[in-house]
Parts: sequence; C-alpha cells; structure tokens
Amino acid sequence: MVRLVLVLGDQLSHNLSALRKADKGRDIVVMAEVADEASYVPHHPKKIAFTFASMRKFARSLRDDGWQVAYATLDDPDNAGSITGELIRRASEHDAAGIIYTEPGEWRLISALAEMPLKSHCLPDDRFIANHQEFDAWAKGRKTLRMEYFYREMRRKTGLLMDGKNPEGGKWNYDHDNRKPAPGDVDYDGPMQFATDDTVNQVLDLVQARFGHHFGTLRPFWFATDAAQARRHLDHWIKGGLPNFGDFQDAMLDDHRFLYHAVVGLYINAGLLDPLDVCRRAEQAYREGAAPLNAVEGFIRQIIGWREYVRGIYFREGPDYVTRNALGHTRDLPAMFWGAATRMNCIAKSVAQTKAEAYAHHIQRLMVTGNFALLAGVDPAQVHQWYLAVYADAYEWVEAPNVIGMSQFADDGIIASKPYISSGNYIHKMSDYCGNCTYRVQDKSGPKACPFNVLYWHFLDRHRDRFARNPRMGNMYGVWDRIDEIRRNTILQAAEDVLHRLDAGDAV
Repeated sequence: MVRLVLVLGDQLSHNLSALRKADKGRDIVVMAEVADEASYVPHHPKKIAFTFASMRKFARSLRDDGWQVAYATLDDPDNAGSITGELIRRASEHDAAGIIYTEPGEWRLISALAEMPLKSHCLPDDRFIANHQEFDAWAKGRKTLRMEYFYREMRRKTGLLMDGKNPEGGKWNYDHDNRKPAPGDVDYDGPMQFATDDTVNQVLDLVQARFGHHFGTLRPFWFATDAAQARRHLDHWIKGGLPNFGDFQDAMLDDHRFLYHAVVGLYINAGLLDPLDVCRRAEQAYREGAAPLNAVEGFIRQIIGWREYVRGIYFREGPDYVTRNALGHTRDLPAMFWGAATRMNCIAKSVAQTKAEAYAHHIQRLMVTGNFALLAGVDPAQVHQWYLAVYADAYEWVEAPNVIGMSQFADDGIIASKPYISSGNYIHKMSDYCGNCTYRVQDKSGPKACPFNVLYWHFLDRHRDRFARNPRMGNMYGVWDRIDEIRRNTILQAAEDVLHRLDAGDAV
C-alpha cells in the first residue's frame, strides 16, 4: 500500500532519510505551506517567502525526478492549516497505510507528529555529522560541555583540516587571529543576489497579502531559492569573501551589512546546501592557497563545531530548554527591537538591518541586541521568540541554544562559562557605530553615558551573589569595588533611569 513521505520546509535535500527510505514508484511525498508554521511566531516576511519559494522549487525537482508529490499552497482552499492536518487529509485521499518522516528540528513538531492518529515512522536526520547518541556519549560524565572539545572530535571524524592525527598548522583553533576591528574599506560586494522569477514573484505576492503586517521588509527579495543558486552563491563567497572572513568576522560597520560573512546559514539550515560539502569547499580553497588557515578554520568551526554542538545541546536538554530563566529576568522585550525609535546607533543599525534583510551576523546578535537584552534583564523567552521570528536562518534547534544558552545565560551555564556581557567599549572597538551615536561611549555616567556602560555595572551589581566567585568575572568585581560608593550609586541610578524609560516605552 501507498505511504506518505513528509518533507518539511527545512528538509529540502534529495538525500533526506525519509526519501531514501521511500519507494519512488509507490509512495507519495507530502509538502504543505501551512498557516501554523508561518505564524506560530511572527516570522519575517522574507523568511516565509524564502521557505515557500524554496519548497515549491524543491517539489518541482522531486516531480522531475519521478516522485509523486501532493503539494498544498497556502492559498489552497482545501489546505488544513497545519502539518498534521495535511497529513491526515492526504492519508484519507490516498488511503495511505502510514507515514514516514525525518525527525523535525523542533520539539513542538516532534510532539505533534508523534500524537497523530496515523501509523508513522520517524527516521533520524542524518544530514548532520553527529547523531543524538554520539553527542550524548561525548557529553556523558563531563562536568562542563564546552564546544571546543566537541569540535575537535568532529575534526577527527571528518578529517577536515587535519594533518594525520594532528590539526593543520599545529593548532585546533585560530580564533585569536579572528578579532580584528572593522576595516576602513571592504573589497567584497556581499552575498550574491538573485533576480526573482515567476515562482518567487507569486510567493512574494502571497506573503505580502497574508503576512505583510509582520515585522520585516519583504522587497527587494534576493535570496537563492534552489540548490543550484545556493551553490553559485557559495562559489561567489569562497572567491571573494572567505579570504578576509577570518580577520573581520567580529567587526561591524555602519554602512556595510555583510562585510565578509558567508550568509550560508539559511541555505544550509533549509537543506539547499550540504554542511559537510560546504566545509570541504572551504578547505579546498585553503589547500589551493586561495584562503588563509585562520579564515577557513574559523568558518569550518562554525559549521562542524558550533552548529553541530548547539543541535546536540537542544536535543539533549529537552523540550523545556526554551523556558529556562536561570537569572530570573522578567522585563518585556523593548519596543526598539521591533523598530521603535532609539538613540542607540548600534541597536538602531542592527534592528534596521534585521528588518531589511532578515539577517544580522553573530556579533550583532550576541554583543549588540543579545548583550542589551541580557543587561536590561529581558525575559529570555521573549528574546528567544524574537530571534526565532526575525532571522531567515532561525529554526528552534539552532536558535534556542544560541539565545537561551549563549546569549542570555538562561540555562545557567550549560553552554557559556560566563555571561556574554560588555560595556560600550567592546562595540566601540569592533565597529564604527559609536561615532554616529547620540550617546558618548567614553562617558561612564551622566546624561550622555552609553546605556551599555551603566547597565553593565547594574547587571554585575544585581547578580553579584551568582557571579562574584566566577573565575572569569572576579577581576570586574574588583574594579567595581574600587569605585567609590558615591560614584557607584550614581552609575546604578543612571542604569535605573534607562530601565525606567524602557518600561515606560520612551526612546532610549
């Protein structure tokens, strides 16, 4: 009897385990653009359009390859509105004996599929390098789960940048070489931008009509929407962006949104690019002398190290991970994260870029918006929901550990050994944002003091019992204690004023 083969919008890979297990001559692939998936958080319109357009093109490629595909567009009047509803509808239409599917990347969908009143079989998502059992075996018995040591295992497993049993160049990690401040000029024109075709234009019109009220600018739309385009973009970046990626991967510029970043996360996470193939392409550039070791190692570490590691954490920690709030933060997400007025140029630039592109690079996410939310004591669940909504590469398995763990320290140190917080000085060092800001990054108190400066000390003061004995934070508490009491009180009052204005909805 016929079986249904579910393919989700982030599983657009011809080597998907469910497709490999299916019978092309008998089984029916089910794909659906459903309202539930587009709106459980207010996803950026560009993200929705990217997903739907890529799904439509992937469905076409499956049909060209001989598959039967039951595809529901969002505006199909018979669309059930949910993944499980569509499976039940198609099972009834085709008298299907059961369903096979590849494990989704969100506990929400895993639970929904497991509770369906249909016989189903869930297969592992083996597009990743480490499976759940392998990660759990690595983690078992360790006092701390630091990414660096897991990353070394992935290097050994894949053979990437290895010289026999040793790391290429004698070191595992070249991050120390990858922290240069923003360059004066950027000689790379950014990600490859693709003209829209009929399929994309139809999706854009649909998304504008249904989700135009969501935060984010839909047009112009330039993302790749099939595997061939994604590979062309990768070629473009390896040639033009990779050579300088390492040096400037932490830098930020007022008038350059992409610098030398790869912008491949959305394509890998949707299935249009294979992560191991992407890493091998970067390694090849190093072997051919087209890119330096620090750039290639830093890029590969993000994929086989960090990406694999956060997936391991997400599934190891379980469905309640996204609800954790170790620091007890309860403040509402500030309106400026949704585009309301702010006098902070770094926030304004990062949010405006996010609104326009559904993209910001990791330092903008971690050390600008994430840093501010943590210092201000914002509810980590609200921060998590925002990041999941606004970025085109965000799926819960990758986004939640980055926000709940790395950015907001809400998991109490499973991922990070200390909170990733800084004053305005870090942003000043790594960007040109501060030169165009209403505030003065040099001021530690007073009406022009950078909010990062006063909130930094406020965070340390209110969480002293938790962090004063942290070996990586003791020095900063020593600095705080050497400031005279009158000045400390002045700084804390200035921080309270910032927080009061946030709570009142005033521009900060």
